[in-house]
Amino acid sequence: MQRRNFNQAGISALGILILATHQQARALSLGDLTNAEASSGLKAALEKGALAAVALLGKTDGFLGNPKVRIPLPGYLEEASKFLRNFGQGKRIDELVTAINRAAEAAVPMGKDLLVSAVRSMNVNDAKNILQGGETSVTTFFAEKTREPLAVRFLPVVTQATAKVGLANKYNEFAGKAAGFGLVKKEDANIQQYVTGKSLDGLYLIIGEEEKKIRQDPIGTGSAILKRVFGSMK
Repeated sequence: MQRRNFNQAGISALGILILATHQQARALSLGDLTNAEASSGLKAALEKGALAAVALLGKTDGFLGNPKVRIPLPGYLEEASKFLRNFGQGKRIDELVTAINRAAEAAVPMGKDLLVSAVRSMNVNDAKNILQGGETSVTTFFAEKTREPLAVRFLPVVTQATAKVGLANKYNEFAGKAAGFGLVKKEDANIQQYVTGKSLDGLYLIIGEEEKKIRQDPIGTGSAILKRVFGSMK
């Protein structure tokens, strides 16, 4: 019995050794990538993704024309707007929806340098979390690193843009009352803060999508380091 157990243990150990050797060989076949090269490739992908997202969103109809990030009126007010249209308020509602999306489109380019800075200052733990964190890891990384400073930067731009529409002040007044009855979330009762938050949500969503595209088609980016890192993983 002991001899049999010993043989089984030996076979198991041999299996583990073979598996480890296979994995090492596979790693070498991926182009002998160093940690520095892998890190550079990830940073390049994230930076390209961030800049692509800013370019897509920070233009006319970047938000308004994209169903994934188009900013609606919040909660109950979106439902209430359907009834208000029946009382001749359709034009004013459309003006407000357009204004809040235009505000988001104006704000997004203001965050380009902060997004790039976050990528370039990324540490080993950040890279590990991104590579092991699943489909939302890129969104999570940028949100944790930049959401607070970007909100501070976006808010004045959003405030200026929404001020052009007289309905913005009426919205804040009405939403404030609605929030008191639980019909609107407190954080959504101020249109400027609501738009700022939704702008950031949309930005992070598109950054994540752009980064996925780069991983799937690194050769199409024209970047040598991206081809080397992500191309070898195909």
